[in-house]
Amino acid sequence: MKKLLLAGLALGAMAALAVPASAQVKVGVGGPITGANATFGAQLKNGAEQWATDVNAAGGLLGQKVEIVVGDDASKPEQGVSVANKFIADGVKFVIGHFNSGVSIPASEQYAEAGVLAISPASTNPKLTERGLANVFRTCGRDDQQGLVAAEYIEKNLKGKKIAIVHDKTPYGKGLADETQKSMNKAGIKEVIYEGINPGEKDYSALVSKLKGANVDVLYYGGLHTEAGLLVRQMRDQGLKTVLFSGDGITDKEFWTIAGPGAEGTLMTFGPDPRKNPAATKVVDEFKKKGIDPEGYVLYSYAAGQVIQQAVEATKSLDTAKVAEYIHSGKAFDTVLGKLTFDKKGDRTNLDYVVYVWKDGGYTEL
Repeated sequence: MKKLLLAGLALGAMAALAVPASAQVKVGVGGPITGANATFGAQLKNGAEQWATDVNAAGGLLGQKVEIVVGDDASKPEQGVSVANKFIADGVKFVIGHFNSGVSIPASEQYAEAGVLAISPASTNPKLTERGLANVFRTCGRDDQQGLVAAEYIEKNLKGKKIAIVHDKTPYGKGLADETQKSMNKAGIKEVIYEGINPGEKDYSALVSKLKGANVDVLYYGGLHTEAGLLVRQMRDQGLKTVLFSGDGITDKEFWTIAGPGAEGTLMTFGPDPRKNPAATKVVDEFKKKGIDPEGYVLYSYAAGQVIQQAVEATKSLDTAKVAEYIHSGKAFDTVLGKLTFDKKGDRTNLDYVVYVWKDGGYTEL
């Protein structure tokens, strides 16, 4: 009996010791892995996976290994909700995502109800953080800030030009276009055309003809790279030299591939290139070794992971409510984007959008 008891105790001790080694913290990555915006889904996935690799090499989160769970929302709100519910059912505690504002907003309602903490690297619509959800954050900026920077550039450099505003009818695209329009109008600049298009269409010749008839010099577009690229290509096909001006939705080299060399001179707002941030040098080198260009939102995704990691370590807890409270506290996080702090809404307190120009297949800061 004594031998059996000792054996049982030994097995129990071994089992107890084995739990931390096998335990895992599930971190979801939600984004468009398939569909027209799959390049952006790949950016979020690449950033999160590299972060997980690095954090696991350093011992994990409180000694537990990070397991990345990928959910494909295909940029569709209803699919995003399904992804969110799947994450919740699978025991995901933290989410890096989603990409589209129109997906992040409804998905975040599910996360709030289940107590899952979500940090979007890319959703810029103000509504995401304006609803008072304690567990929702973003490492990117907001459309009202981005639109202001675009309008200020237009006022300073393009005043007197005929400007059209077009959007893709999504929360992101229309939101960005409307914020830019608002700031433009406040500065006394009135657009000559304001229209919405349907994303996914291939032929925008009717709109291009309308732009041509109005002698539009600048087309401000709120939307993503696929439609933006098609608009540029079809404007050039009709002989228009109209300059496209857009936001962070075209921060992928695929925009140039779709648009062709006619994209030369395209203007775009985005944050300062994180690839050039000294804090990102080591991580950027790791991506380059893998043949990955950490453009667009790759490093914003990596930074989201860093915020989660540092908040977990500071609170010594995987309790998402405690982690969220710490992120809201105003404490600074050291990330590949530089030092980040967050306000009570979950927005970054340090924002610095700048204007880029596309040239030779890439974009450079003006």
